[in-house]
Amino acid sequence: MAQIFPERMNQLPLVLGVALPLGLIVVVSFVWYYFSPWYTDVGYQPTQPVAYSHRLHAGDLEINCRYCHAMVEISPAAGVPPTQTCMNCHTLSMKDSPLLQPIRDSAATNMPMRWVRVHELPDYAYFEHASHLRAGVGCVSCHGRIDQMEVVRQEKPLSMSWCLDCHRDPGPELRPVDQVTNMRWIPPSNHSEWARRAIQERQIQPPVDCSGCHR
Repeated sequence: MAQIFPERMNQLPLVLGVALPLGLIVVVSFVWYYFSPWYTDVGYQPTQPVAYSHRLHAGDLEINCRYCHAMVEISPAAGVPPTQTCMNCHTLSMKDSPLLQPIRDSAATNMPMRWVRVHELPDYAYFEHASHLRAGVGCVSCHGRIDQMEVVRQEKPLSMSWCLDCHRDPGPELRPVDQVTNMRWIPPSNHSEWARRAIQERQIQPPVDCSGCHR
């Protein structure tokens, strides 16, 4: 009786036994990275209606974050600055610049600027800026070196696992409360010991259960 399959088909089980697990690893790795916030969200840098430079304002001019984001210490949201905040300076500075025409139009028509939000959590996740600042978590921890960005981009994934890593071990992200908006602050050599005392003194107990962020 003639042989139906060639002899090389005897290697098929071995090839499949190696190829299928490797293929599964490749697929899982692909989904794990390319479907994660590290790939889908980090680096997000939308075009704004006005080319506002954080490097100039927060960096070179050293304007404190709280001047524009005035609600950050008392509210869950940091707040987007109203047009009048811009006009406080630009009624005198660069008052005729064509780059600022949308700002002047907004002030003249009393219509708010349509800034594009960069850092946005889903509606099912609750985040409060005020409590984090009171604890001593610096703006840099979540937003990166904004003072060095010409155009703001998302530098952290803001994912649940990323948040939980900090909630389980907040020490490395803590700093003196009066330094939370200081982008140039550098932790001292004894920071871990200082952070341990700060956690006790401030009674910092970040929630790690579901109800902490999903209310």
